[in-house]
Amino acid sequence: MSSSSNSSSSTSNAAGENVARRHLNSIVKLVIYIVIYVVVAALVQFLVTSILPTFHVSLSGYTVYINVLLALAFGYLIIYAFVDVIYWSMRFKYDHPTARAVRNVFLLIGIGALVASIAGAIGGGAAGVATGGFFGIVIGFAVQQVLGQAVAGLFLLLARPFRIHDSVNLLGDAGVVNDTALLFTEIVKDDGTKVLIPNNSILGNKIYLLPKPQQQQKQ
Repeated sequence: MSSSSNSSSSTSNAAGENVARRHLNSIVKLVIYIVIYVVVAALVQFLVTSILPTFHVSLSGYTVYINVLLALAFGYLIIYAFVDVIYWSMRFKYDHPTARAVRNVFLLIGIGALVASIAGAIGGGAAGVATGGFFGIVIGFAVQQVLGQAVAGLFLLLARPFRIHDSVNLLGDAGVVNDTALLFTEIVKDDGTKVLIPNNSILGNKIYLLPKPQQQQKQ
């Protein structure tokens, strides 16, 4: 019995050390991407404004587009590195599905913010602010349904009204919870049919947890 508990404890410690190591690596990666972006942007600016003019080459009219390309390339890397930090931070207290859900919500927000800010930078000045705001509104409407389901999935994963392998009745469909993802909860009915239920629909309706005796009868 003691050997079993010791083995369990050592496994838990190893998992905790792995999460801590990956969390640290994700932070280091994020810092490195940010530093590289700042250095490359500064070098490109120096090249365009100071070096190339000495060779009678002028790219000053294309500076905005060069900066946009840099922002797209490094912005993508920085966003992914940032959401990795969020993911491994969550793994200290929560399991993979919950951490993954939080990560995906921040990923959607980050990509939307990146696109809106780049659109604003291309417009420049007051027009840029208006353009960025317009794209932000368009993106907001486009992902409203997806983001609503993602936030609902996040609440379900944090509140945990049911868990995987629980027998439930959701929106009139009775079955065993097979998976709870960011957008959908999957249940398997008695006849083997898999049902994907949008998380925002679950959050706004009653959730029936079948009692244990009934679960055992269904098994």
